[in-house]
Amino acid sequence: MTAAASTPSAPAGTAVEEAARRRTFAVISHPDAGKSTLTEALALHARVIGSAGAVHGKAGRRGTVSDWMDMEKDRGISITSAALQFGYRDAVVNLLDTPGHADFSEDTYRVLTAVDAAVMLVDAAKGLEAQTMKLFAVCKHRGIPILTVINKWDRPGKDALELMDEIAESTGLTPTPLTWPVGIAGDFRGVLDRRSGDFRRFTRTAGGATIAPEELLSADAAAAQEGDVWIQAQEEAELLTESGQNHDQESFLGGISTPVLFASAVSNFGVGALLDTLVDLAPPPAGRPDAEGVVRDLAAPFSAFVFKVQSGMDAAHRDRLAYIRICSGVFERGMVVTHGRTKRPFATKYAQQVFGRDREVVDLAYPGDVVGLVNANALGVGDSLYSEKPVNFPPLTTFAPEHFGVVRSKDTAKHKQFRKGIEQLDSEGVVQVLRSDRRGDGSPVLAVVGPMQFEVATHRMEHEFNAAVHLDRLPYSIAMRTDEASVPLVTASGGTEVVQRSNGELLALFTDKWALRMLQQRHPTITLEPLVAAQLA
Repeated sequence: MTAAASTPSAPAGTAVEEAARRRTFAVISHPDAGKSTLTEALALHARVIGSAGAVHGKAGRRGTVSDWMDMEKDRGISITSAALQFGYRDAVVNLLDTPGHADFSEDTYRVLTAVDAAVMLVDAAKGLEAQTMKLFAVCKHRGIPILTVINKWDRPGKDALELMDEIAESTGLTPTPLTWPVGIAGDFRGVLDRRSGDFRRFTRTAGGATIAPEELLSADAAAAQEGDVWIQAQEEAELLTESGQNHDQESFLGGISTPVLFASAVSNFGVGALLDTLVDLAPPPAGRPDAEGVVRDLAAPFSAFVFKVQSGMDAAHRDRLAYIRICSGVFERGMVVTHGRTKRPFATKYAQQVFGRDREVVDLAYPGDVVGLVNANALGVGDSLYSEKPVNFPPLTTFAPEHFGVVRSKDTAKHKQFRKGIEQLDSEGVVQVLRSDRRGDGSPVLAVVGPMQFEVATHRMEHEFNAAVHLDRLPYSIAMRTDEASVPLVTASGGTEVVQRSNGELLALFTDKWALRMLQQRHPTITLEPLVAAQLA
């Protein structure tokens, strides 16, 4: 008897009913806006963890539960993506934590294909920064509704009304605050709840390690206790009402407006309100269009796609985890599904839900859920899985790399480990591995979006695969798609090189835009096409 046969089948209609309870979202922000701290604060408020700690990577301080890689702990940044699932009220929350650093925006882009909503985290002092705007553009392109959180209101920062103007001007979205701060940035007393008119007053806890107690006061009580700062908050809230900046669910889901909340993740102020807002307003999973644009209904047989592959999370076992987003039907551990790319059967015996580095076996999962399939060596990023009714979801586009380097093993006796490590990094999308006839198979070219990806790759080659490497940077900064007929013209030009991706696609590398333009001017019919995702983010 197979594992699938021994698993109780889910009752009819369960997929649709359970999907309605799901809220699957990601947090997007510029580095240092407080994204990892917010991730942990949300888990704290959902009572998944007992205490939270700041993310600074300094001696004596613990890192967030979602940051597990050594480099993340050392530097206090998120490099990998983490999938956290927890229950809150009657909902099931799937929070996909993403790298905030610009060098890892490709990983973030992939995660955004797997969510139904996004929380845009804005630093109260810095406003909307470059990386936030790039990720906002991806969300807008994908039609993902955005909820905005103004973070770090307990520190000096910009005026609240000024930030609303900045959001409107920079994003084109109409900000519709659900809460309004009582006290200027740096003097965070609490928030005015615009829907009820009440005052939610916050009380600090030691180091923000536990849930901050909230006290609910009427408007009259708030006026008596807070005086002028409450009156100012009321007057500013009235200005918002007069200008039509009130929440409208249809315009939020349609990408016209963005609800706004004020918070301090490190102090756990306003985090509970964010969780409530996500459950109340964020959309549940809906049917997903396949590669031909046909929507796969939630009630259809099981289907999912791989949006991330990660190894090295379990140092003892050196396993490989493929994250899948379930799109339709019910996932049952042990079920045998079809791998869309190869059309071969794929057994799901080892299925887990992942909370940072911690894992739990998952027996059932539903649309909107993220499941980790262990030792799924046959699966790659963008692959589709299905049961009964075939489906292929749109492929995940690869970013145009801007940094290139030749990598060689320091120890020729460890060629096997070197090759295995390079293949693993390529399959995960940590780097793009390019083959060059000029350099040979033993010296592949690594291509990345940001230079810190080189550091991650070389660190992992040494510590995970026991294959320390030399990496020499190459002078190229532009990659264009080309074809066999154009290769002789490219190679004959100065400052260029032709390389091949693992999928067989040919890329022409150029030192700068001038070298590219000169070649295009000399040969107007040459095939040189930009990589699409670079235009999105």
